[in-house]
Formats: sequence, structure tokens, C-alpha cells
Amino acid sequence: MDAKRRQFAFINAAHFVDHYVLLIFPTVVIGLETDLKRSYADLILLSSACFVAFGLFSLPWGWLGDHWSRRKLLAIFFLGCSGSLLAAAAAPNLIVLAVALFVLGIFAAIYHPVGITLLLSNAKDRGRDLATNGVFGNLGVAFAPGVTAVIAYFAGWRMAFVIPAVIFAGIGFAYTMMTEEGADKPADRARVAEMPLSFYIAAAIFGTFALISFAGGLVFNVVTVAIPKIVDEKLAQDIPLVLIGTIATVVLLFGGVAQIVMGRLVSKYPPHFLFAAIGVVQLAGIAIATIATGLPLLIALAIAIIGIYGQVTVGDVVMARYTADAWRGRIYSVRYFLAFISSGVAISLIALLHGQGGFYLVLAVTSLLALVFAICAFTIALLANRVETAAASARPAPAE
Repeated sequence: MDAKRRQFAFINAAHFVDHYVLLIFPTVVIGLETDLKRSYADLILLSSACFVAFGLFSLPWGWLGDHWSRRKLLAIFFLGCSGSLLAAAAAPNLIVLAVALFVLGIFAAIYHPVGITLLLSNAKDRGRDLATNGVFGNLGVAFAPGVTAVIAYFAGWRMAFVIPAVIFAGIGFAYTMMTEEGADKPADRARVAEMPLSFYIAAAIFGTFALISFAGGLVFNVVTVAIPKIVDEKLAQDIPLVLIGTIATVVLLFGGVAQIVMGRLVSKYPPHFLFAAIGVVQLAGIAIATIATGLPLLIALAIAIIGIYGQVTVGDVVMARYTADAWRGRIYSVRYFLAFISSGVAISLIALLHGQGGFYLVLAVTSLLALVFAICAFTIALLANRVETAAASARPAPAE
């Protein structure tokens, strides 16, 4: 493998790790309900600090990535996440566990503002490479419930933290030994976007993206974090944790399919229009899941996951087109700050709404957030189309 392909392989592995580590506890917590005799609403709040840190620390990591080595930061990501998982496994009480999860959130926050910008600077086909990378992230989300449930069932909840910690540490050490800095130096990064924007259009697009990032982050985190419990509560009663995790994994795998498809489509069709369309798909899936049970529930959740993961890939392509590499890390850090700071809000929202009206109320409120997302996506599509049309009109006509 050449240097760029090795870098790309490790960036993809990092995306898998990032999403996997964040969803270990939301699966383990189902078994802890019985062991600790505490409610799901009480226990799931322990991960709030983790998800808040995941969003909050994306800002300084993104700034540092624009001014320092993105490769070294990615190495810190691997080793920091592994150490945090080991600390969680060794936690003697819930307070120490919450602190370990908070530190995990700090290190997990490195990936998106740093890893995505590193990928974009090495990409050959932006849509395809982002889609492939997105699939690895989706696989992390998809396999976390199933694998965690199996380990916890056969070896206990602490080993569900220990085993991935050892594996991911090994990947981190391999990354430091098998990759080089390459040409991705701060001084060499482009300072002009592919499609420059006027101040007012830029403000409108990025302002709308700010709102869409927060609303989309809430939708993403509510659905992905709660899927094991949604299946447990709305599909059937008293089914084993292993089966719950497996069903959740199968549903989440549809996100990977969506990202592969969207990666191909963005090379053929305007990404801003695809962004609007996938927002509608996301809304439809969540709205149907609100009232569905049994098999229709699983179909609705699969549709929702297709929309949730498809919009991430297309949204990154749209953002990359209007931002320069030299300050892309800061722009993406704000995008992911807003998306992931909502993680902590999402956990609190799940706990509050579930306690009041079960997952009917949780998903009903999530549907309203998905509606906000869809409206914003249509707004961005209209603004971007105006810019693209004006740029096409300004190009000189080809010579006869």
C-alpha cells in the first residue's frame, strides 16, 4: 500500500472506533438496570458528560488540527480512547465511571474535525471516499450494540470495555509506525474554496448549517443511542440482551448501504438537492417509527437510519465545496460541535421524555426535529443552487 492508501485505511478505522466506543455504554446500561437496580432513565444519564465532551472539545481539536499535525492528533485519538475505555472498565463506582466516560468523550472528539479534514486533503474522489469512510463509521455504530451485548453476556460488562480497548490501542500503535506526515502541512493548505461565496450568501448558508447541525445531531443521537431500548420496548418484551443487540445491529447496517449509494450519487447529481431529498427520507422514517410496532417498526427504523446516515455523507460534501482546506478544520469543528454537543442534550431528552411518555413521546419530538432539518436542507439547496447557477453563467462560453 502506498502512503495515501495507508493513511486512508487508518482514517476509516478511526471512524469505526469513534462511533463504536461511544455506544458501548448505551448497550451495557440495559444489563446494568438489573444488576444495579436503577432505572434506564437514571443510568443513561451517566453518559451525558461523555457526549457533551464529544461535542464541546471538537472546537479546540479542530483549531489545533488547522495549526498542527493532523496525523499526530489522530494517533492521540486512538491511544486516548483506549486508555479511557480501560479506566471505565476499572471504575469502582458510578462516579468514576462517569468521569471515565467524560474523558472518553474528550478523546473521541478528535476524530471528526481532524480525521474528516485529513481525509479530504487525501481524497481522490471526494464523494466516494467520504461515503466509504462513512460506512466505517456506520459499521462502528452498527456493531457496537451487537458485539457489546455478546461480550457483556458471556464475560461481563467490564470486559465489554477492555477487549475493544486492547484492540484499538494496537491499531493506534500500528498507525504511528506505518504512516508518515506526508504533504499535509499547515503552510501548504489551500486558502481559497472551490466555490467562493459572497459574505451574505456564506453567512446564510453557514447559519442554516449551524441550525441543521444541531437539529440533525439531536435526531442522530436520539435514534442511534436509543435503538436498543426502542427494540426492547416496542418490538417485544423479555427478549435476551444478545438478541436486542443483534436486531439493533441489523437495523443500523442500513446506514452503511445508504452511504455507499449517496457516495455514488453525489458524483452524478448536485449534492445540495440530494441533501434536501435525504432530509425528507429521514423525516418519513422517524414519523412512521413513532406509531409503528413489530416488523413495521423495524422497516421504519431502517428508513430513518438510511436518512440519518445518508445526510451526513452529503452534508460533508456540500460543506467541503464551500470551504478552503486551510480553515476547513475550524469550520468542521463548529459543525460537529453543534452536532455533537446535542448528544448530551439528546441523552437528557431521552431520559426526560421516556419517563413522561415512553418512546412514543421520544420519537414524536424527534420527528419535529427532523422536520426542522428538512426545512433547513431545502433552504441550503435553494441558496447553493443560486450560487452554482450564477457561477455557471459567469463562465466564458467555449470557443466555436
